[in-house]
Order: sequence, then C-alpha cells, then structure tokens
Amino acid sequence: MAARVFPPKKLLKSFGNCYFFSRPFNSSPSSPSSSSISINHSTEKLGSIIEKQPQPTNTDTTSLNLHDVEKLFSSVPTTKLLRASANLHFAAMESMVDFGMWVMKSKLMDIEVFRDMVLGVVKHTFYEHFCGGEDALATGDTVRRLHRGGDGLRVMLDYAVECVSDNQSCDRNLEAFLHTVEIAKSLPPSSVSFVIVKISAICPMNLLERVSDLLRWQHKNPSFNLPWKLDTLPILSSISPTYHTLQRPEPLTLEEEHDLQLGHQRLLKICQKCLEANVPLTIDAEHTPVQPAIDYLTYSSAIMYNRDDNIIMYGTIQAYLKDAKERLLLVTKAVEKMGVPMGFKLVRGAYMSYERILASSLGFESPIHNSIQDTHACYNDCASFMLDKIANGPGALVLATHNVESGEKAVAKAHDLGVKKVNQKLEFAQLYGMSEALSFGLRNAGFQVSKYMPFGSMEIVIPYLLRRAEENRGPLSALTLDRQLIRKELKRRLKAIVF
Repeated sequence: MAARVFPPKKLLKSFGNCYFFSRPFNSSPSSPSSSSISINHSTEKLGSIIEKQPQPTNTDTTSLNLHDVEKLFSSVPTTKLLRASANLHFAAMESMVDFGMWVMKSKLMDIEVFRDMVLGVVKHTFYEHFCGGEDALATGDTVRRLHRGGDGLRVMLDYAVECVSDNQSCDRNLEAFLHTVEIAKSLPPSSVSFVIVKISAICPMNLLERVSDLLRWQHKNPSFNLPWKLDTLPILSSISPTYHTLQRPEPLTLEEEHDLQLGHQRLLKICQKCLEANVPLTIDAEHTPVQPAIDYLTYSSAIMYNRDDNIIMYGTIQAYLKDAKERLLLVTKAVEKMGVPMGFKLVRGAYMSYERILASSLGFESPIHNSIQDTHACYNDCASFMLDKIANGPGALVLATHNVESGEKAVAKAHDLGVKKVNQKLEFAQLYGMSEALSFGLRNAGFQVSKYMPFGSMEIVIPYLLRRAEENRGPLSALTLDRQLIRKELKRRLKAIVF
C-alpha cells in the first residue's frame, strides 16, 4: 500500500478531532440503554468560528429585532439567566479556557482521582450549559421546556459520539442512534426537528480515511476505477483540497469493502427509522481527511431516500472552506438533473485550527478562507443561493449560524422572496447554550428555530465541549452579544424589583 502523508501522531493527538487524549474517552463507547440514553452540527456539529458580532440594527417588526431584551428573554427564568451569564463570563476569560484545555489534553487525565475531579467541575459548568443531559428523562424535559414552556424552540437531537475505530463500537452506536429516533418520535409533535449523526460514529475512522483517499484520487484521475462505488452526487470540486492523498492509494481489500458496506447499511437503517418516524436526518460535517467519504455515504443514501417533498437526508456544507460554494453549486445542479430533492445544513465550520495546522504540516495552503470576512461572504452567498432555490423549487435548508448579520440578511431575503414560500422549507439553528438572543429574535420574527442539543455521558461529549471552548474563548467570540444582552436584561429585572 502506498504511504499516506499525515502529520506526526503528536500533532494529531494535540489538534485532531479524535485525538484529544492519550487515552481516548470513546474509543470503544458503550451504547446507552433505554434508561441512560438521552436526547439530541458542524458540525456537529452546528459549528461556528470565532467572529466579532455586529450590533443588531433592525427594529422593524418584520425584521430581526434584538433590541427588546424583555421580549427576547421573557420565557427565561432569572436563575437560568444568572447561571448562563456566569458560564459565558468564564468562557470569555482566555487564560482560564487555555489552562482548562491544556489540562483536558494532558496526561494528568490518566490519573483517575484527578480525572474525576476535573470532569466533575466541567459537568456542573460547561456540560450543563451546552448539553441536554445524560439520560432520556432529563433531556426529554429540556426538549419539552424549550418547545412548550414559552421558548417555542425545537431541538436537533445529537447523540454526541464520534470517531470510533472498530465495527463493534459502530454497531453499539447504531443501536443508540436508532433509540434516539424512537425518543424523538415519543416527544411532542414538531418538538424535534432533526436527528443528527456523525458518520465517524458508525463507520471506522481508518476506513473513512481510506475511502476519502480513493475518492480524491479518482477525482484527480477519472479513469481510476472504484468497483464498490454507488450512485452519488459530486463530492469534490476543481478547487477542493487533495493534498491528503499525494500517492496512488491501494484498492480497498475485500475486508475493507465489507466494512464499508456495513457502514452504509448502518446509515440506511437509521434513514429507514427516520422515515418511519417522520423525523429528518442530518449528517454532520467533519474534518477534510474524511469528509469525501462522509459526503459519499450521505449523498448515496439521499438518492435512495429523498422523494418529492419528503426530504429525509440532509448533508452539511462548511462555508469556511474555500471550495464550499463551488461544491454546493455542483450538487444542486446534479440533484436538479436527477430529480432528487436535497436538504442542506449550512454552517461555518468547527475544525479551523486543525485544518490549518494539518495543511501547514504538509506544506500546503490552508483550505480555510484567508479571512473571517471571506468566510462570512461565502456563508451569506450560499444562504442567498439556497433561499432562491427552495423558494422556487424543491429542497430544504437549515441555516446554522451565530452571526447576527447573517441572520438579518437571511430574514430580509426571506421577506423579499415571500416568507410563505420558504418558511416550511427553512430552519434556523444555533447550538444549545449559544446565541440565545438570536434564537429568540428569529423565533419572534416568525421563523422555525432549532437548538442543536448534544447528549450523552461526559466522556462522549468531551470532544464537542473542547471545540466549543476553543471557538468561544476571548472577548470577540460568538457569545459576546449574548453576554451583553443577558446582562442588560438582568439589570432591567433588578431595577424592576428595586423600583
């Protein structure tokens, strides 16, 4: 087999999504039972990269209004606002977050007593702020509260396991995902908008890397034959990064082909379960070494399950990648030709540091846009393009963003096109525990809004929490506006009590 060019293991351990710990938390995770599984992009992952939030500018009742904090937070108890304010304040302290991330990635976590102490602190702070819970009962209550308790928000359910290395773990995770769909079905109608799955939880990571290598090589050499390849949609564009695969990879072995078939069968079982429960399935994006294989499995399944206006399978486009818009154009053109409706979740992306370090270690330019402004422009262009598409034809769109300006632009575009033409095909989404003001503002403007809610044991959700810590550290994070508006509302409530 040809040598694959990857950065040193130390680099992967430090920065790769699946390599945070010397002793991986979920290298062989156990599947939650009915009593222990709980509910809920970027992903993933509805990711976002560090961005300075513009102040809201619109006050028109048909626009996105974030000025009236009393109306925005009317359904949120004061105790929850106080706790959120404290957590967001700590997230803004770069030195504290940097130290916490260093501890979580250090060998100190191999010491059981120290590990239990650290995880206990994390559980009662960031875990409870960003995650739905460890079991179905607790997380089900959270879903009901968000939907019926006055918030009027829906939930994207994400069993947060990712990056496994063996079929046994994949099979356990499959059962957990199927149970998640059952939970979604049992909750109040329309309270669950999507079930979220990461392909790296149901197909071994090393196989996803191998398949991605072969797909990249075929993209560079169209005559390269892949006998196992099913009908799919365009996966790579003319500017997609291919530096991961510098030499011709060996074909899949019979065992690898069998494992790939098993991975695809697991995904199809989840699709079928979602079809029966009438709950759409969204596949999270991950990092570029495995994204071609993820898109391949996503699109080939979408061709099988998406029919007319019943879109079961959604893919994810990461707008911080330079090739995002070109790939989106290629896929939408292909589905129009095939007559297959397609749903997309549009995110900015959650693996920025990893992608840049990986590309640099191999001597190549980063696949990430050179500036945050370029990422914003790409996101807004893709959103506008897809809004036009769904207003005048089949398809559906999830706009996962924590950026106020992107929300304002999308709301204005929706009104230009006619809200009734897009509203049933459009969902806004933010991560649970983030951008609450934006979520409530979009809800008040009459749009469907979901919170991406990961769940699972502490060990399972640690990689997710580390990504949130990295992207939200410092005064210019996506949480800045929330901190300001929550403090403003707390001051208003205090004055109301005093006077």
